[in-house]
Amino acid sequence: MGESVPRHVAIIMDGNGRWAENKLLGRIRGHVAGVSAVRKIVRRANDRGVRYLTLFAFSSENWNRPRTEVAALMQLMKFNLRREAKELAENNVRVRLLGDRSMLPEPALKAAEEAEEITKSSTGMELVLAISYGGRDEILEGVKGLIREGVKEEEVTEKRLREHFYLPDLPDPDLVIRTSGEYRISNFLLWQIAYSELYFTDLYWPDFDEKEFDRALEVFASRERRFGKTSAQVEREKSV
Repeated sequence: MGESVPRHVAIIMDGNGRWAENKLLGRIRGHVAGVSAVRKIVRRANDRGVRYLTLFAFSSENWNRPRTEVAALMQLMKFNLRREAKELAENNVRVRLLGDRSMLPEPALKAAEEAEEITKSSTGMELVLAISYGGRDEILEGVKGLIREGVKEEEVTEKRLREHFYLPDLPDPDLVIRTSGEYRISNFLLWQIAYSELYFTDLYWPDFDEKEFDRALEVFASRERRFGKTSAQVEREKSV
């Protein structure tokens, strides 16, 4: 059996648009419904003792969506960050932004940074919002950082590369959840999820609730994480 509760859960929140289309609603209505699911899962993860919760809210590829949808998403993000920041701080949750901040419109960036500031003293769960994020971009930024630093080839290590990532102190996810029935990673935390457990569900994100989150945690707890070792080695280490 594995650990009971993952320290870091990362979620690819997929299916807002299809959820809305299936209900003959506009896609933006799906994103609004998705915000309600975020609120539920943040509370549930905090209650269950998850230490880090990373939500893939907007990818670097999402900038290619229709301009009206992108603008609406930025407005939605700005509004909800401002609305939720104080309550998150009261619940000892810290907000952190993961991604290329230079791409964000000024109002959205300001709202995100205000949420970071309001919650910076929180010592409980860290809510990491992956916005304008791409895994390949992050790795490229790491490589560029090493070049700027003048690191010699023989001095290049995983640790030094990671120091140039967006949030170098963020631990690797133990569990990655993807909704909407898709079975791919979509350029999300490519470096960090090398040994993460994966959980896929057919539910669209607006329908992903506390019950399904608990089910994902139960599946995680049933798995044995070996990190390249044998089961016998893992068992011996546990008994020491």
